Amino acid sequence: MNFLTTPKLFTVLLLCCLLVAMSSNLKTNPSREVPPDQALATFQLAEGFQIEMIASEPLIADPVAMEIDEYGRMYVVEMHGYPLDKSGSGKIKLLSDADGDGKMDDSKVFAEGLMLPTGVMRWKKGIIVTDAPNVLYLEDTDGDGKADVKDTLITGFALSNPQHNLNNPILGLDNWIYLGHEPAVSTQTFKSEFGDRGGEVYFPGKKDSPRLPDNARGRSVRMRPDRTGLEILSANTQFGHSFDTWGHYMLVSNANHLIHQVISAAYLNRNPSLLVSNATQSISDHGSAAEVFPITQNPQNQLLTDVGVFTSACGTTVYQGGLFPAAFDSIAFVAEPVSNIVHADALRDKGATFTGSRVYQNKEFLASTDAWFRPVNMYTGPDGALYVVDYYRQIIEHPEWMAEDVVKSGALYNGIDKGRLYRITPKGTKPYSLSKELKSADLSNAQLLKRLSDPNIWWRRNAQRLLIDRRASGEAAALEQMAVSEKNPVGRLHALWTLEGLDLLKPSVIISALKDQSAGVRENAVKLSEAFAGDAGIRTALYALQNDGNAKVRFQLLCTLGSIDTPESAQAREKLLFRDMDDPWMQIAALSAAPSAKSNLLNAVLDRFEKNKPAYASLVERLSNMTGAGGTSEDIRSAVKKSLQPESGNHSGWQAAVLRGLSQGLKNNKEAATALKADQSLLVSAALNNGSTAVRQASIQLLRITGLPAIPSSHTAIEKSARTALDKKSTPESRIAAINFLALDNPKKHTDLLKRLISPTEPTAVQLAALNTLASIPDITVSEFTVAQWPSLTPDVRNAAINTFMGNDARVTLLLDAIEKKIIDPSSIGWPRSVGLMAQGNADLKARSRALLTKKDDGRQEIIKKYAPALSMAGSADKGKLVFTNNCSACHQIGGKAGTPYGPDLGTIRNRRPESIMGDILNPNQSIADGYDIWSVEMKSGETIQGLIATETPSALTIRNYGGQETVIARQNIKSLKALGMSVMPAGLENQISPEDMADLLVFLKQGK
Repeated sequence: MNFLTTPKLFTVLLLCCLLVAMSSNLKTNPSREVPPDQALATFQLAEGFQIEMIASEPLIADPVAMEIDEYGRMYVVEMHGYPLDKSGSGKIKLLSDADGDGKMDDSKVFAEGLMLPTGVMRWKKGIIVTDAPNVLYLEDTDGDGKADVKDTLITGFALSNPQHNLNNPILGLDNWIYLGHEPAVSTQTFKSEFGDRGGEVYFPGKKDSPRLPDNARGRSVRMRPDRTGLEILSANTQFGHSFDTWGHYMLVSNANHLIHQVISAAYLNRNPSLLVSNATQSISDHGSAAEVFPITQNPQNQLLTDVGVFTSACGTTVYQGGLFPAAFDSIAFVAEPVSNIVHADALRDKGATFTGSRVYQNKEFLASTDAWFRPVNMYTGPDGALYVVDYYRQIIEHPEWMAEDVVKSGALYNGIDKGRLYRITPKGTKPYSLSKELKSADLSNAQLLKRLSDPNIWWRRNAQRLLIDRRASGEAAALEQMAVSEKNPVGRLHALWTLEGLDLLKPSVIISALKDQSAGVRENAVKLSEAFAGDAGIRTALYALQNDGNAKVRFQLLCTLGSIDTPESAQAREKLLFRDMDDPWMQIAALSAAPSAKSNLLNAVLDRFEKNKPAYASLVERLSNMTGAGGTSEDIRSAVKKSLQPESGNHSGWQAAVLRGLSQGLKNNKEAATALKADQSLLVSAALNNGSTAVRQASIQLLRITGLPAIPSSHTAIEKSARTALDKKSTPESRIAAINFLALDNPKKHTDLLKRLISPTEPTAVQLAALNTLASIPDITVSEFTVAQWPSLTPDVRNAAINTFMGNDARVTLLLDAIEKKIIDPSSIGWPRSVGLMAQGNADLKARSRALLTKKDDGRQEIIKKYAPALSMAGSADKGKLVFTNNCSACHQIGGKAGTPYGPDLGTIRNRRPESIMGDILNPNQSIADGYDIWSVEMKSGETIQGLIATETPSALTIRNYGGQETVIARQNIKSLKALGMSVMPAGLENQISPEDMADLLVFLKQGK
């Protein structure tokens, strides 16, 4: 439920408009909540679906999670304390439908006194609740509807910013309970409230039970309380997580709405030499911080909240309810409360992982015009419906990232007494009464067995849980028969895992499942086989799957075989790897094998190496990384010498990959790195003279670890590198290598040379290499140079130059000075860096950043004030199209159509506030969109050319002029280059369009098409 932000184009003006408008609105004209009886009218829902409200205030308030148990009781978690109240105001409500009309009409407090509860799950005879630092078990033993048992199952999690606390316990297919969790967030403003970093995570009172270190190392956790199982997972999630039908684990983060945890911690842990920094794959084909399409009226976004993109993704839910059309069985829903929407993506197989594609183009599955609609979680019910949990607050962002006047406005808790639950179903679906229709608690074991193959995951999951809770060992034969012969593959799947939960699984049943017609069943059978790895029949069946036609089965097989140390297993792993070499996750799976089981894989790869296939270089680099991290000094020195020999044979081209891998691994192997100092001279020679640019660069990477030899030849090498760096006849690659070599020396000695290379007459890559080396000087040299040369730095170099200011407070101070003096335009900073500046730890610099980056230029405010009535006019999109055609299309397009691509594409601004759009139109120089300022190029011939820089290459610039005309200029012909600090869009548009025209234009632009 994190509401931090991510990149977007028109940044600083937007920040200004949002801050001013938000502050003003909160004080003088706050947006109003929509009463429950009018809420449905605010929604825009996908065609073919209907939405109904099943609960609202006063029955519930501040709901963040829900659960429906086998008796039809609905538990709702109320988190009243967000954002700052730790007094224990959290509750669990128990809702019921007394009259059977499908709407909740009774509410009891099941539990109270919770601090910041974030999730609930049915377990045994009670519920599990996450409430940092604890995971609690609550039970009502006397039937009065109130919990009289409150036990702490595990404890030790950080009590951090509530958006980042542990959350949402869910029961996995594998009978483990998964807890969403991520690292504690550093806080500056609210250290006393949320500065806790957590400690050991453990079962209190259970001697010799597992203990997880360091707040579980900031990763998600799974537990099995009945077996005292407790494990750290390989990744973390923010607020929410979900499994698909076959147990693949989906995660979420604020700007990244669709993440797959691809490989489990158990596999990565068995080989410490394999350094894998990320066990997840972002699977959205529309990217992280993807564009969203809200329809909110008068949105109230905060200082550090980006607009029009994912910034608060949470509550991810892979739909498996069986009620929606069949195509929705592979749909992942994600809530985005800041934008008041629910987003939908279709999941498609892609090797070991997935890709997610928008189900709806240019619109969302669910959107509301109500700015207080805050969907934070979703739930698949026993009826197959999708339930949406609406926190319903005016403000959802955390004050850590707000402007101070908003925090003090008194609006932080507006809506604390409100909240709604919605039920989404296909059109024509009848209301569903939990009290009348749900009686699964009365089902016999035989009836529960049938529910294991139900189309709805709610029934399958709860039937499996209840059979295990009942210790239904008498159903072993029926479960075994079901695992083999049930027609529905999900029934076979759940029968297998139910047997596992009952400790009744046999090798013969697994062997049969390994031959199942369903790939998902085979994949899970491979996982289940790991408990029987010593069984010869199991192994034979596993080896037979190395030719399986399904990529996910092969991936799981490769992971599982990594724990089997036999020649047959090694041979199968090698075959699987080379078959799917292009899938990087197959490489990781292969390399995760226990060290005792590894074969001489590097030589096998080198023997087959194909220079034109990047996957081979990637694998060689990974293998060499392992050698660098865990190999002996002798192994590493041997690999270095072998790589620096002249290339020969049919499989050359691997040498640079070996050196790069070694350099990465040696960062964690100091003893071996010290021994490599004996080869410094060899590396220096390779860095200067090797015929391969890639080998030269890789040799420099190793020299960064070993340092230069303290011998006269180093001075000669440095002098040679300086000459090469300045030699415009040398290739850019050679010059860059030379600059990087100079960085190994004291860069301060080469300041003048480096400054000479940061010039528009030089290739961009050469400029960037020189800039990075100049930035390695720890003082403010690079910052002073950047400010002095800012007008002549091209866009690509400017972007890198801004990064150099972020290193320390002294550099940040110079950057803010330059902004204040209007040398550097705030729009050049970009959204993520603006967020960093305005949320940094130095209180003085943070305050100054916020003042400068939200400062409003009043130069044309009288004109903007004159046009203010346009914001309240109805406007006509058809008339607005004509205004656009007559006044804007000569420079702009919308979505790549209907105009000339000179200025920014206006299809990107549909999600911005009308005030912000109008401000840009009437005062275009207030904040120039990055990349759209006018440059003046003075040629050596005396000619001057003006326009925007459309593209850059190492040898030329392309200048685009009004109307789209382009001129290509060779860098060698440039005498000087200077930004004029003016937008390509001229001021004075008010002389051409009236306020009525402006109203029409705004309506047209907000359509985004």
